[in-house]
Amino acid sequence: MSANEVNQHPAVGTPDVEKSIAQVDTEAVHGFNGTDEKGTHENDNAFKQEGVQQVEAITQVWSKRTVIIMFILIYLMNFILAMQSSIQGNLSAYVTSEFDAHGLLATIGIVSTIIGGVSSLTIAKIIDVWGRVEGFCFMLLLLTIGQIMKAACKNVETYAAAQTLYWVAYLGLLYILNVVVADMTTLKNRLLIFGLNQTPTIATVFAGSKISQLYYDNLNFRWAFGSWAIILVGFSVPILIVFILQAQKAKRLGVYPVKDHNRTFWESTKHYVVQFDVVGLLLSSAGFSLILLPFSLATSAPNGWKTGYIIAMFIVGGVCLGLFAVWEKMFAPVQFLPWNYLTDRTILGGSLVYGFMFTSIYCWDTYYGSYLQVVNNQSITTSGYILNGFSLGAAFLSPFIGYAARYTGNYKYIGAIGLPFMIIATGLLIKFRRPDTSTGLLVCGQLLNGFGSGFLSLCSQMAVMAPVSHQEVAVVLAIYGLFGSIGASIGETIAGALWTNELPKAMYNALPADSKNLTSEIYDSLVVQLSYPVGSPIRNAIIEAYASVMHKMVIAGAVFMVPTVLSVLLWRNINLKKVEEEKGTQAKGNIF
Repeated sequence: MSANEVNQHPAVGTPDVEKSIAQVDTEAVHGFNGTDEKGTHENDNAFKQEGVQQVEAITQVWSKRTVIIMFILIYLMNFILAMQSSIQGNLSAYVTSEFDAHGLLATIGIVSTIIGGVSSLTIAKIIDVWGRVEGFCFMLLLLTIGQIMKAACKNVETYAAAQTLYWVAYLGLLYILNVVVADMTTLKNRLLIFGLNQTPTIATVFAGSKISQLYYDNLNFRWAFGSWAIILVGFSVPILIVFILQAQKAKRLGVYPVKDHNRTFWESTKHYVVQFDVVGLLLSSAGFSLILLPFSLATSAPNGWKTGYIIAMFIVGGVCLGLFAVWEKMFAPVQFLPWNYLTDRTILGGSLVYGFMFTSIYCWDTYYGSYLQVVNNQSITTSGYILNGFSLGAAFLSPFIGYAARYTGNYKYIGAIGLPFMIIATGLLIKFRRPDTSTGLLVCGQLLNGFGSGFLSLCSQMAVMAPVSHQEVAVVLAIYGLFGSIGASIGETIAGALWTNELPKAMYNALPADSKNLTSEIYDSLVVQLSYPVGSPIRNAIIEAYASVMHKMVIAGAVFMVPTVLSVLLWRNINLKKVEEEKGTQAKGNIF
């Protein structure tokens, strides 16, 4: 059976099924929409892949009560993921220090960020072609394996591989949860739910930092990884159960897309090659990977950025992306993303905002936790509080930003409110990155940056979703996430380059003459750095070196605020209320 034949849902026309669906639809109340009379965001006959058809079948048959249960379960999953990320983020410097490789913190982050971002393109096609549940289960499996590997690692290489696997799955789970929320909401309500789902961070900022300290003092980092692997699986099962039960209900009512089991192996292979747009997926993934990987390899290359294979990777990567554009425009039977969306300035502008914002943040944030403990003599708990003040600021404002977008239908000018916050806060960081800066000012800087990030990240997400139909929502969110990963990897590269090239020299110059031979040992381990008491000549030298390098990182981050501002100007201000009044809702069924 072809994709177009599946779209027709022939069983829906039977009287019994129509009666059953009508009974289900009467369970909706004010504020939840049944199938919109005007059709989908584009039109009712628009091409939709099987995973999109499946989720629309499920949302047609579930009740208001089921929708509320799903929102609660997704909220709890966001809480668990945020807690896990907070705990492990606070302990990551101690993991690399365990293997005398504290300086590799940025390198490991770059590799995992690049692969995590590029893999989102594949995940998008998996959930669009095979389904949301299948993608969720796959990411859950990868994350569990990654956590177990981190808990059992005996060297930094194993930890790096485990962190990469974990980060791919972690980003994948967050991404799929966002796509499911998009499946369940209208455009005007979507940012409100996105914003609410960020509020668990308000609790995890404090609880995660304290729990990290307890793991470090009473157990070790391995327990922090292993125990949360079990907890995450436990909280994931209810979501899977709800989806599976509602899929069975949709099958009984005859609205679930029927798979063609009569295809031969060759026919199935051909079908999925076309549906996954394998050629486009390979070209885009290869292109972005080849362009981004040099950022993690250049520092160890014989001649740095001038090394032959580094240059070759850039050239081949650029050629792959050029071929991807030609393939999508002229030859792809099922496009990865329709060409008019790939060139849409609002989608491009939203993605660029996310990318440049992350570049700026990661320039000064990558080693900030270590800076707080060494320079400001903060504990793991307190440094975690300060570091996560950024997330706290964003999480606190997010529901209000979502409500403002719901009330006004506007996202461009609401998002632009975040620009002054980030510009002022990033500029102030240049002044604040000094050993004598008070803790209050450090917290203030993090909160201001968080406020700005809350406006920009939420509204840039809406900028990429507003122009498309339901079929393309997963893909544009994947591209959006990819740009964030690109930005983060560039920021981590800048931070890592400054750290590895400047910090050892700064330490050597600052250390007393009889301690200069300790430079390598001190540089390699945060634990060794903290072992020297505050006020001692060696600790003072370490602080001086840290402050000098961190000051340069902040200046580098401030530079990227300029393209962030310019990218916001690219957005069209699509009114979220009017677009759905004119074209119908993107998602279909009993949605909020």
